[in-house]
Amino acid sequence: MLDLIQLMQEWLLELMGGYSQKVLVTNLILLLFTIIFYWGIYILVFRGFRALSRRVLKEDSQVQPFKIQKQEILSAKEMAIIINRTVLALSWLLRVLIILSVINTALGLFEWTHHLAELSVGFIRRSLGSIWSEFTDYLPDLITAIIIIFIAHMAIRLCKLVFNGVARRRIKVPGFYPEWSTTSFNLLRLMIIALTVVVVFPYLPGSDSPAFQGVSIFFGVLLSLGSTTAVANVVAGIVITYTRAFKTGDHVRLSDTEGKIIERTAFVTRIRTPKNVEVSIPNASIMSDKVINYSSQAKKVGIMLHTGVTIGYDVPWPKVQELLLSAAAATEHIEEEPKPFVLQTALDDNYVAYELNASTKRADMRPKVYSALHANILDAFHTAGVEITSPHYRAVRDGNEAAMAPVIAGPEPEPAPG
Repeated sequence: MLDLIQLMQEWLLELMGGYSQKVLVTNLILLLFTIIFYWGIYILVFRGFRALSRRVLKEDSQVQPFKIQKQEILSAKEMAIIINRTVLALSWLLRVLIILSVINTALGLFEWTHHLAELSVGFIRRSLGSIWSEFTDYLPDLITAIIIIFIAHMAIRLCKLVFNGVARRRIKVPGFYPEWSTTSFNLLRLMIIALTVVVVFPYLPGSDSPAFQGVSIFFGVLLSLGSTTAVANVVAGIVITYTRAFKTGDHVRLSDTEGKIIERTAFVTRIRTPKNVEVSIPNASIMSDKVINYSSQAKKVGIMLHTGVTIGYDVPWPKVQELLLSAAAATEHIEEEPKPFVLQTALDDNYVAYELNASTKRADMRPKVYSALHANILDAFHTAGVEITSPHYRAVRDGNEAAMAPVIAGPEPEPAPG
């Protein structure tokens, strides 16, 4: 702009017939022309940005809310406010630039202030040139970093497609189970991201500066000191996955808590109990305790439910077995095959201990099946007039008869399967 002003100044001086006599008048004319020119630009900028600001804030504006998938992060009104403030900031920036241009041009018109204009212009040029030079010098490193990040992104997408195919059983890998897919993909993705960060780090601007390295070391120390428990839970979750102790939907007992697995994350496993209570158990706690999985064999061969009663010696054992088996047959969700059977587990001082074993494939309904089985045992014994009690006796050698049931020929008890 100063070059253009100088050319106009020389032309006006020649037109007015002398350089030394007409300098002041020429400079004043040029100053007036400059003020009018910049004032026109200022008015156009002011009115244009004000109209744009009003348009953005109107209710019928085309501003859309900011969403991530189906979640609305910022409403349309909030987005309009942000755009309006951005427009106002740009408007004020252009106004300041126009004012600075007017001042710089005015300084350049007069001989005693011309050097100030040249200094200000030189400062701006050097600053912009330095920024442009730094940008062009960093451009090869930026392109390299972008290429590395792009390759890592495509590798992650390829791994995701492969592991999704394994999870859906479209791709079969010998010795690799489909339930391992999610955990394996997350581990591989974490490794790719970590490797990408390590490779890209030297290409970041300022990565060689002591301040940048000090901040990196500080965050590394914080992460290592504060993540001991978290890392233990993550490692335990990985081990649990590859040992196939349970999967989502299984009915299990973990750390004295029984219920259905509803979610398994890197840090905790969540269980919904039969009382509809959700319990979160850290993976490290699961690793230090036993895991009882009721569902792993339930759908294939069924699991054994067992309950016991103690009956006095005055009731024949074939009668007790018959009543227990009839109770099992009357219970819903008890399988006919393998057949229920009864074990006589103990001959105590005052009673015989019997154990009823029956198979079910509904591991998720164990409490209800047990309740129904106990109710049917009560009904069967009460209908037959047999008390489910454990009698205690005081025997006098010469005055009491022996409490002994008559021997009744009955079927041989079936051996336990397996």
